[in-house]
Amino acid sequence: MLDHLGRATMRAVAEFGFAASLFGQAVWWVIMGRARRQPVRLAPIIAQCMEIGIAALPIITVLAATIGLMLAIQGIYTLRTFGAESRVTLGISLSTVREFSPLITGILVAGRSGSALAAKLGTMRINQEIDALTVMGISPVRFLVVPPLVAMAVMMPLLTLWADLVGLFAAGLYVSAQLQVSLSAYGDELLSILKLNDFMHGLAKSSIFAALITTVGVVNGASVSGGAEGVGRMTTRSVVHAISAIVITDMVFAFMVTR
Repeated sequence: MLDHLGRATMRAVAEFGFAASLFGQAVWWVIMGRARRQPVRLAPIIAQCMEIGIAALPIITVLAATIGLMLAIQGIYTLRTFGAESRVTLGISLSTVREFSPLITGILVAGRSGSALAAKLGTMRINQEIDALTVMGISPVRFLVVPPLVAMAVMMPLLTLWADLVGLFAAGLYVSAQLQVSLSAYGDELLSILKLNDFMHGLAKSSIFAALITTVGVVNGASVSGGAEGVGRMTTRSVVHAISAIVITDMVFAFMVTR
């Protein structure tokens, strides 16, 4: 048992080191690529932005609106016990902006784009396309890792901000109908409650989630072995690891910034 535990621990440490190395190399290529006359191309970054961000708008819109409505329904139901349902906007606004929007956006992007990245790199590894890039003198990190990392870092905060707006608006529709208040009064109350730091809290977390999703997807994709079955196994593993990392990081981040 101790032997298996030790080997599993060493594999986990080695995988973490591999992830840190890949992330460091990607950041290095972003900063130093032009100086080395191998700049990161804009076209693949834009293509990744379209795939990660624009194509994900419909599902993020639907789920953000659903989360906003759920918070409004549960908030009014709970606060009505104390006769304080008029204070529901406070809970809705802070919960949406600081927690639920970045968390739901991160989980959706991890399941959608993180898994796609792992499957793509896994297939390329099985077909020895990554080895071919190395033989041709092209850095696989610059060519395959940097574009999704940059695109993810750009689009995740934007998607989170969109989820904030959709969730708050959907919650406002329910609150105005249940409590007989106008949307303008609801909006004024939001403006009085929310501060810039609340938005920055959620956007900072979404940026961290972007790095985690990309790194986890790349590491699992690059570790594929065993043909098509291995690709499927590592794709599933990528989703599980990315969502777990997002939830744990969200808890740690919330604990640290509220001290």
